[in-house]
Amino acid sequence: MAPALKVEQTIQEWGNGLGVRITSPVAKAAHLSQGVPISVEVVKNGVLLRVVGKPKLSLNQKLKAYDPELHGGEIMNCSPIGKEII
Repeated sequence: MAPALKVEQTIQEWGNGLGVRITSPVAKAAHLSQGVPISVEVVKNGVLLRVVGKPKLSLNQKLKAYDPELHGGEIMNCSPIGKEII
């Protein structure tokens, strides 16, 4: 079975370790994006990267996705109490 996309890259020094930049076409083909958790496994002929969950959203991403109509609006929907009463 031929790979859907194949590129050749060079491993580079990155701080105290090594790194490989995942190019945009490869990331798109593998459905990778920033924040996606992966596992890195050493296998017989190399290294295998595998997605292991959903990305953790930033606060801005969570706020952008929030829809008051969908999520029920205000959390504490009650009448004013205490010093809130005018």
